[in-house]
Amino acid sequence: MGGAWLTGGLEALARETGWDPGSADRVVGTSAGSMIGALNAAGVPPWFMVAHQAGEVFEGVRGPDGRPAEDADRNAGAEYSRAGTPLPLPGSWRLALGSLRDPRRHTPGQVATGWLPRGAISTEPLRDTIRRAVPRGWAAHPGLWVVACDYASGRRVAFGRQGTPTAELADAVAASCAIPAFYEPVEIAGRDYVDGGIYSPSNLDLLRDEELDLVICLNPTSSLHPVTAWNPLERFAGVFREGSGRRLGSEARKLRAAGTRVVLIQPLREDHEAMGPNLMSRRSVEPVIQTAIRTVSAQLRKPAIRSLLEGLPPGEPYLVRRPSTPPSQWPSITEAARLRERTRAASRAA
Repeated sequence: MGGAWLTGGLEALARETGWDPGSADRVVGTSAGSMIGALNAAGVPPWFMVAHQAGEVFEGVRGPDGRPAEDADRNAGAEYSRAGTPLPLPGSWRLALGSLRDPRRHTPGQVATGWLPRGAISTEPLRDTIRRAVPRGWAAHPGLWVVACDYASGRRVAFGRQGTPTAELADAVAASCAIPAFYEPVEIAGRDYVDGGIYSPSNLDLLRDEELDLVICLNPTSSLHPVTAWNPLERFAGVFREGSGRRLGSEARKLRAAGTRVVLIQPLREDHEAMGPNLMSRRSVEPVIQTAIRTVSAQLRKPAIRSLLEGLPPGEPYLVRRPSTPPSQWPSITEAARLRERTRAASRAA
C-alpha cells in the first residue's frame, strides 16, 4: 500500500510541477520508498508505473535485461512465498541483548526487531523487480541512497552513500524492504540487513548536512488526520502512523533549522480509507494510486507549498508526462536515464 501511494504521489508531483522527481540531487528511499525511488532514479517515469499497475500492455517495450515490460510484476515485487521455516526465537540475539543493555540508544523498532523471530518470506521477487530496470550494479543516478539497518547492531546504513558497503541495487532494495519477522534478512558484504524503517520510516535527517535548498518528502506511513477507529487493527495502524508522524516532524525541524526548505506530503483520511489497516495488502493497489494522485495534487496546489515548488526546473518531457508516440518509439530505461542527466546538466549550467 505504501508503494502504491508513493507511485500516485510521484505522478501527482510530476503533473503539477512539470519537474522530474528522479532528477533530484538526492533520492532517499526506505522500505517501499526504496523500491519506488530506485525504479524512478533508474529511469522509470511515474506515469509508466501508474499505467503498468493499471494493467496496460506496452508492445515493443523491453527492459535493460531484455525481458518485455508487460511481463513484469504489477505489484512491484509484492509476491509472497516462503523461503524457510521461522523459529519461535529472537531473530537477532545481538540486537536483542544490545537493546537490553542500553535501550535509550535504540528506537522502539530496533528493540522489537531483535526479539522478533527471523522472517521467512523470500525477497527474490523484490530483487527481480529491480533487476528488470538495473540488471546489475547500481542505478545511473549518482545520488540514490537506499536505507537499511544492520540486523546485528541496528545501525542505519544508506547504501549508495559514500563510505557504505558496495552493494547491488537489487540487494540493497531487498534489504531496505525486509520487514522483520516477515521477510528474510538480506546478506550484503557478509552482514545481514533488514528494513530501514526500524530506525526511521522517513530518514529525513540523513540530508541534514547535504546543504540542499529544498527537500520534498512523501511519507506514506504517517498521516495528516488522527485515527479515531475502534477496530483493533485500525487502531494499531493509527498508533504506528502517529509515531511515524512524530518522527517525521522531528526530522523536518532539524532540516529547517539547518536552513533547508522542506515540503512534507502525507496521506489524508481518504488515502487511509483506500489503503486500509493492512499495508501489505495487494487488493486495493489501483484505488490507492488514483486516490493519491488526487489528494497529493490537492496538497501541492496549496499556496504555501506551491510557492516553495515554483523554482523547480522543468524535467525531461518523457520522464514527466506520457508521450503521444507509440510505445515502440519510447526511449529505453537506459536512454531515459541519459536524457535525464543531460537535462540536469543543462539546468545547472543555466
